Amino acid sequence: MTGKERINAAIRRGPLDRIPVMCQLAIGHYLLNTDIPPADLWFTSEGFSRALVELARRYGFDGVLINLLGRDPLWMRDVARIETAAGGGQTVFFAGGERAQCPPDDNVQHVPSSDRRRPTIDRVDPERFYYDDPYDLGGLKYPFYFGLEPYDADPDNYWPDYVFRTIDLVKAEAGEELSIHGEVFSPFTQLMELFGYQESLMNLIDEPERCEAILAAYARGAADLGVRQARRGVDAVLISSAFAGGGFISPRQYERFVLPYEAEVVGRVHEAGVPVYTHTCGDIGDRLELMADTGIDGIDTLDPPPLGSVDLDDAKRRVGRRVFFKGNIDPVNTLLKKTREQVRADALWRLEVGSRGGGFILSSACSVSPRVPPENLTVLVEASKEFGSVNG
Repeated sequence: MTGKERINAAIRRGPLDRIPVMCQLAIGHYLLNTDIPPADLWFTSEGFSRALVELARRYGFDGVLINLLGRDPLWMRDVARIETAAGGGQTVFFAGGERAQCPPDDNVQHVPSSDRRRPTIDRVDPERFYYDDPYDLGGLKYPFYFGLEPYDADPDNYWPDYVFRTIDLVKAEAGEELSIHGEVFSPFTQLMELFGYQESLMNLIDEPERCEAILAAYARGAADLGVRQARRGVDAVLISSAFAGGGFISPRQYERFVLPYEAEVVGRVHEAGVPVYTHTCGDIGDRLELMADTGIDGIDTLDPPPLGSVDLDDAKRRVGRRVFFKGNIDPVNTLLKKTREQVRADALWRLEVGSRGGGFILSSACSVSPRVPPENLTVLVEASKEFGSVNG
């Protein structure tokens, strides 16, 4: 089977030659393990697509997650200069005074040209929201627009065609080989990024109805993006919902502020014929059933203790017949800190538990840390093949 066939079969619980393997890599890991300059990886579709395919092939992964939207191919028209530091980091200076600091091992940091501040909830109009991308040129703005220059972005012309360019490039290079997944930010994630984490959590208490109006607008935009990715040919869509765990909100708040809006995204993408799964970090052991109630096909991360609260055996018993699982290997205490043979033993245990009843993709729980040794990733496919040969 190809990786594409293997992951698609796992999602649908079809027959498999072995359990598929697919990890989400931190941006810093791509930077440290390829020769792509930071600015090229961040601001060009060509750079990021090459990083995705190169490391997927190196590690033997069966699929890739395209977790940055495509970039404007003419982005350099707004650049005054790029400075490269001795350690490999780069600073992009834009003609209008904005700058972007691109570390050699971490996410980009945008520095606005003026004292641009986060909006407050009493000063925003829910009807002006649709979709916000914190990783676009210039970071978040209100009202949001792609690039550095504002434009009248109604839903019909909201998405520049280039935002799908990375999907096109990865499909052209490895579309028959790898399962290609798109990503959208959940409405709740966008709310948290808009006002800042502390302020957003206070708004849930002080201004719940206004939060719901904003979430409803974000749900329309996220669903639209997911549908467009589906039409562009991705094999699945991931809802990135990092802040919906117990470290931020209670199950009751999840039921009110997350579930109905993610359910709308799921339903719309399902209508486009593509499966959907959700990535939520950390403490989700108390809300697995609520996550499944959104109608998703799968749950990603499943952080085990001490990073999270998911016991894989318990999770399989509770919701394993409703959704597929992807994850559960501790990316820090196992992949980063343990030896290759210890990682192999950990992976074999998770394969044994996760594969029961089907619907399992072996993966790091959250993103693979920047400095995880590459040999601790190549061993995952070795473990899958070993498990498959023993249990085939």
